Amino acid sequence: MKQLFSIFYKHLDRTSDCFERYLSKEIKWNNRLIAITGARGCGKTTLLLQHIKKEYGNYPENVLYVSLDNIWFTTHKLYDLAHDFQLMGGEYLYLDEVHKYANWSREIKNIYDDFPEISVVFTGSSMLEIFKSDADLSRRAVHYLLQGMSFREYLIFEGLLDATTSAYTLDEILTNHVPIAAEICKKLKPIPAFRNYLKYGYYPYYKEDKDTYLERVLQTFNTIIEGDLPNVANIDIHSVARIKKLFYILSSLVPFTPNISKLSKEMDITRPSLLNYLHYLDKAQAIMTLEKEASGMSQMVKPEKIYVQNTNYMYALDPEKVDIGNVRETFFFNQVRVKYPINYLPETDFKVSGKYCFEIGGKNKKQAQISNLQHAYLALDDIETGFRNEIPLWLFGMLY
Repeated sequence: MKQLFSIFYKHLDRTSDCFERYLSKEIKWNNRLIAITGARGCGKTTLLLQHIKKEYGNYPENVLYVSLDNIWFTTHKLYDLAHDFQLMGGEYLYLDEVHKYANWSREIKNIYDDFPEISVVFTGSSMLEIFKSDADLSRRAVHYLLQGMSFREYLIFEGLLDATTSAYTLDEILTNHVPIAAEICKKLKPIPAFRNYLKYGYYPYYKEDKDTYLERVLQTFNTIIEGDLPNVANIDIHSVARIKKLFYILSSLVPFTPNISKLSKEMDITRPSLLNYLHYLDKAQAIMTLEKEASGMSQMVKPEKIYVQNTNYMYALDPEKVDIGNVRETFFFNQVRVKYPINYLPETDFKVSGKYCFEIGGKNKKQAQISNLQHAYLALDDIETGFRNEIPLWLFGMLY
């Protein structure tokens, strides 16, 4: 265990606290069992270490952070680590990359049940079915999903906005977008920053090397599908290959209105298998599915539209064929869905919170398509400030 503490302290020493993700303020850290999932590279490890450093200092003795892909766990069990940790007065156990450990869910359940003096926070791939594992964690764990960076976070990360700049609610943007945008425009030019964000601002690791960032985005996708997915779901190598093929087909067609029968025939798979593959891609945060407002069994039908999960994927997959209209819709969907339910609406692009209708477009987009709709708005690209129901598209990146 001394070895694990030594590694832990080195991680804390290297952890910067100059930029915190939005989720750090939303997590109720006093819960005894917390699950944090998210795509690779979105900042889960840094989130844990920053919280530890802030709350307990650089060398806490009653706190331990470990990554479960550490070679130490090839000869030791997680449950035994927790047992020894509580004997020495340990109170807070932070477990990273739990999907790399074969029996993670059952052992975490046993730790929770057997050592009530220990609080556990664990992170894992967005692929994890936290509440469908062989151990029932649904009554025990509080689950949070960490998304990629919002446009607001990107501006803070770049030093263009102060770190104290808060997110806005949708109602605040809809009613006060003119003064909000004007205040932000006093501090920066949003349009050039927005263009950069669309290409390389979603994952924090873009700062390590912008020249190879888009290549790394695709490498991350491959790792999720080839590594995380087989660890989580009982699928074979042939299914992995088909899922990758499906993603590349969809990426060339988005926003795609799926014909499930035609697509399953093209993929040479059954309709249920295709729907499962779409589910896996959605869990991997590789695509977003847009459905009609529905409940119960009606939610199990095919989605109305499919989008690539974020705009950085679009530029990574084929930068020469990126359609700006698709980019705009993808950005809006990606940012708004984090905080608000968003659904398909035949008359326009999106319906948000069951009430607000949005049409997405460039600065010359006209009102005709939404003229007969109540609570309808245009989200327009290439404008710094709006007017009445015309709102700058980039402003919807300030929601989280």
